[in-house]
Amino acid sequence: MPEDRPFISLTTDFGDAYTAICAGVVHTIVPAANVLVLSDEVTPYAIVEGALLLRQALPYLPRGVHVGIVDPGVGTPRRPVAIATVRGDVLVGPDNGLLPPAAERLGGAVRAHELRNPDFRLPQVSSSFHGRDVFAPAAAHIAAGADLAALGPGLDVAGLTALDIPVPAVRDGELTAAVLYTDRFGSLITSAEETDLTISLGPLEHGTVLETSWTGRDGQLRSARVVYEATYGRVPEGAGLLWIDSSGLLGLAVNQGSAAERFGLGAGGTLTVRLAH
Repeated sequence: MPEDRPFISLTTDFGDAYTAICAGVVHTIVPAANVLVLSDEVTPYAIVEGALLLRQALPYLPRGVHVGIVDPGVGTPRRPVAIATVRGDVLVGPDNGLLPPAAERLGGAVRAHELRNPDFRLPQVSSSFHGRDVFAPAAAHIAAGADLAALGPGLDVAGLTALDIPVPAVRDGELTAAVLYTDRFGSLITSAEETDLTISLGPLEHGTVLETSWTGRDGQLRSARVVYEATYGRVPEGAGLLWIDSSGLLGLAVNQGSAAERFGLGAGGTLTVRLAH
């Protein structure tokens, strides 16, 4: 996708220094590139968190090459891939479930290639920093106009590793959802959507009191009453609430506080919601 200033975004769990190294590699190959660090603060190894960030954010970014690196399997046989989308973007990263949700939001994947060609890597490839040695160079060359077919063999897009997100348990009068991740404010984002809440509990007006229950990190069953609201400021400071976040997922938050700390709950846990009586 050659343009005067090709657009490349970087999303990693590396922190700022290692992500800056990746940006430096890109600029070395394509000095005129417009490089945006979307985030270098994804929780380390949290593939689901990174995938949902990419899915939420990329539709609002310019068309370009988007690098996603949350890669606990770096150096193992997992495949490095580039995925072309209907919108015209190319997603670059590990084939571990990180990229397909974003590809779907960009119209779907139209083709994918494994990044094998050494001509599009750095001369020396480490076993633990493929962001620098494989993904950043590949993204830069694609942005400069390289055809994906030159980077390596084609892959069946249906065979790309899917993201493993637990399906909410939707029952009459009760909804149980997995906590997918904790955002930087300590809010707990679950796998349930607004439609799941409506199917299980019926149409809810903002201000409805709900009973939540979960097993805390200490193994104890806990519960709390919180209000279903549109946004944090609709409840007093320090109060809990359930709300639908900007990506359409059900979340548990505390106004100007951390729900993760208050409720002792985090990624991998489950949250059950019922109408309060």
